[in-house]
Amino acid sequence: MWFFLYAVFCVAIIVLHYTGWLAARNLEWVIWILVVTIVPAILWL
Repeated sequence: MWFFLYAVFCVAIIVLHYTGWLAARNLEWVIWILVVTIVPAILWL
């Protein structure tokens, strides 16, 4: 279940990034948090 919630969060962040919503609100740092959390998950799986 946690993986599903994480996947939904990732998709939402990616959509917000490509629509420009994050940049307009100066929240691009959320992308870096996403990257830092996804890399260990990829290496572990």
